[in-house]
Amino acid sequence: MGFDTIILTQRNEALKQGNPLLSGTIAQTLADESAECFSHDDYEFLKFHGIYQQDDRDKRKEGKHYMLMVRTKFPGGVLSGDQYLACDSLATEYANNTLRITTRQDFQFHGILKSNIRQTMRRLNDALMSTIAACGDVERNVMAPPTPATSPLVDEVLAQARKLSNTLAPRTPAYHAIWLNGQELNLNSQTNGDFVDPLYGKSYLPRKFKTAFVIPPLNDIDIYTNDLGFVVIAENGRLIGYNLLAGGGLGMSHGNTLTFPRLADVIGFFTPEHLEAVAKAVITVHRDFGDRTNRKHARLKYVLADRGVDWFRDQVEQRAGIRLEPARPFQFTKQGDLLGWHKQTNGNYFLGLFVENGRIRDINGYKLKTGLRRVIEKFRPEVRLTASQNLLLVHVPPDQQGEIERILSEHGVSARNPFSRTRMASMACPALPTCGLALAESERTMPDLLTRLEDVLKELGLEDEEIIVRMTGCPNGCARPYMGEIALVGKGPNRYQFYLGGNEASTRLNKVYKDMVKGEEIIPELRRLLERFKRERLDGERFGDFCVRVVLKETTDAQA
Repeated sequence: MGFDTIILTQRNEALKQGNPLLSGTIAQTLADESAECFSHDDYEFLKFHGIYQQDDRDKRKEGKHYMLMVRTKFPGGVLSGDQYLACDSLATEYANNTLRITTRQDFQFHGILKSNIRQTMRRLNDALMSTIAACGDVERNVMAPPTPATSPLVDEVLAQARKLSNTLAPRTPAYHAIWLNGQELNLNSQTNGDFVDPLYGKSYLPRKFKTAFVIPPLNDIDIYTNDLGFVVIAENGRLIGYNLLAGGGLGMSHGNTLTFPRLADVIGFFTPEHLEAVAKAVITVHRDFGDRTNRKHARLKYVLADRGVDWFRDQVEQRAGIRLEPARPFQFTKQGDLLGWHKQTNGNYFLGLFVENGRIRDINGYKLKTGLRRVIEKFRPEVRLTASQNLLLVHVPPDQQGEIERILSEHGVSARNPFSRTRMASMACPALPTCGLALAESERTMPDLLTRLEDVLKELGLEDEEIIVRMTGCPNGCARPYMGEIALVGKGPNRYQFYLGGNEASTRLNKVYKDMVKGEEIIPELRRLLERFKRERLDGERFGDFCVRVVLKETTDAQA
């Protein structure tokens, strides 16, 4: 563990213990119009409020141009039409005129100035939206299956996700005091100094915590990548309980063998009435046993890796006061979204729209942002955000379908999603210029990279294949790269670690194929692999499975 990591870990733990209300001097800085940015300490506190302080890295030669990223918290990715319109307006007035769907079913607003941040937060609250705990060392947004055509249980599971999200939220009054009431909180007051969160304690969690629900056989949430997962078990159309998963997570650091991506373990089965108790039990195991000496080794996955499933199961049973049953059988067939028009289980329809890299914007005649606003203004459908960064318009009566298609078409948007299967299965993180952790480009590079990959696929007669491609600017894994059939993970400017071998159901980690490739080498390397794939694949074999069977096996054999 490096000295810098030790210092950062100690500092973060001291900040949480010293100011359990998470207020810092945020209110004072907001009131000081001469302050162009928040302090280093407040940078950490802001995360718990759903805010990251960033700067425009494209302009660093001119000096730092500070701005803020705000992340919402939508359990299950659900928001009303009115809430969507409020977000659209905020993006136009205060952010960079785009909305970005995250891989955890939230919105992110990029480019907000300090002078506009309080008004942004107040207007979100006025529309009954919150950002508290969208970031920070707490439970993040609770995810759930958004697609209403997959199962009649979807709405029931979404309701459980909302309820659990409220239960697991931190209780500090600082959020409302600062953003809504404009109050300064006195660090020396008894209220602040003695505050102890009833779930998280004075020190909160060692690191972030991610929870999700999923309904087999569609793994649309990428359930194995979460700290805590609930797999719905149903009989005769009725939810009878959940299989508990724990210990998933994808973040790692280059060159640090103590860090690694990990899939969640299947722990056992329990009935629905124990959901809250089990969730709190798992979180408190992380709270009490997570590594508070090293933030890079502080996720729940390392507790599972170090102490084992049997130990963990015993801890959960003791804390929840129940006995877990053996896990019930379940199977996943694929990961991803249903796009286009589909009939819901209630007789209405939903429209799934592909949103490249989750970025809702108007560009080059493809006016997705304006088209969506026009549709939602007129018909007020429910909006759902997906874990693959796409958007669903839900509960649409059959007689509205034609008009919705017409309005979208006027803005260059087709309800048929006329994109390649590979493009629609892709994801990339924001990376440069906003993310301070980015080592390489991602979102800005991915569209052109996919266009060149599509050209290769067409030349080889493989244009109808779906290949899951994911790209990130650093190894923290925000676009879940380690689950892709192909993944490119930033190592430095125009340099990437190259992974192969994820699968369609998103139940298998990929592996490093090459430790470093330059940007200009990616497509030639993929061409060679795809030429082999065409020649040597088995009937119906996917690219990721071929890479495991042939390419990665050869690499392993050569290293043996």
